[in-house]
Amino acid sequence: MSLPYNSNLIPTAKALRRNATKQERHLWYDFLRNYPVRFQRQKTIDRFIADFFCAAAKLVVEVDGSQHYTERGMTGDRERSDILAQYGVEVLRFSNAEIDQCFEGVCQQIDFTVRKRISEM
Repeated sequence: MSLPYNSNLIPTAKALRRNATKQERHLWYDFLRNYPVRFQRQKTIDRFIADFFCAAAKLVVEVDGSQHYTERGMTGDRERSDILAQYGVEVLRFSNAEIDQCFEGVCQQIDFTVRKRISEM
């Protein structure tokens, strides 16, 4: 099943790929790009752009900067996660600090979740 998306977001997604944060680049180039199960960067889903998406596991991985830890940011993230859950998509969130300070643990959590979700499908 293909997930719905807003084609008007594609230029924005492409710009986000070109202008990724340091933490997004680290996660992509040092782990997800060569991960054995395919991930996509800045994937449009519904009216959102997910930082990373694994279709086989129906998993979104988000790398969150400080704006996500405001009241407005947390409310928006909950709404987004709830909408994605309606499509069977799970969202994993990591802060920039987690990427910087606990990179191996972040990678292990992503790997564990991908394997678990694929085995359950």
